[in-house]
Amino acid sequence: MRVLVPEILDGLAPEDPRARRSRRDLARINAVMRQSAIMARALAGFPAPTVLADLGGGDGRFLLSVAKRLSKRWPGVQALVCDRVDIISPATRNDFARLGWRCESRTGDIFESLPQAGLMMANLFLHHFDDAALKRLLARVAENGAGFVACEPRRNGFALLGAHMVWALGANDVTRHDAVASVRAGFNNPELAALWPEGGAARRWRLDERSAWPFTHVFAAHAV
Repeated sequence: MRVLVPEILDGLAPEDPRARRSRRDLARINAVMRQSAIMARALAGFPAPTVLADLGGGDGRFLLSVAKRLSKRWPGVQALVCDRVDIISPATRNDFARLGWRCESRTGDIFESLPQAGLMMANLFLHHFDDAALKRLLARVAENGAGFVACEPRRNGFALLGAHMVWALGANDVTRHDAVASVRAGFNNPELAALWPEGGAARRWRLDERSAWPFTHVFAAHAV
């Protein structure tokens, strides 16, 4: 059963030193979890998009790591980072440009700023929402998007043990708390598929939900 508690990072200002440190921690944790490889492999099953939107994409560095894996196969994509505030650095935007991608941001509440078209992804984002809010969000994604992939924490004992061990990566107090909270709010099969809208907003969808070693839960929705 999912257990949601507030995560500390969500309540910190973007420029708070503890928040900046935690974002660096998250980049290391994403690497350990192999998140960008898992995400890129799942996205590769879709046709090349014009727009790839990252919901809750933060500073854009995770989407950049995915773009590095896909840019040769998918040239000229518009990378759209959707989050409450724009914290994408000029260096990150330049790194996208060097790949031949164009990076833009869309700020505001995700329910109000959700893109109207394109392939969408979310990394370690959906677990912040309770089931009622998730059902609402996934309905909007099904209505607006051409496809969707989410990589979330897998809710099991092994992942929880890993979350308790992030101190070994030098993680600060924010990350140590939030890592454990994330796993407890994570997912198992078929929890996300059960929240996907029946009928998929006048489209038919093929849903795939599975674990990905070592700590990740993957959900993908393909329009058919």
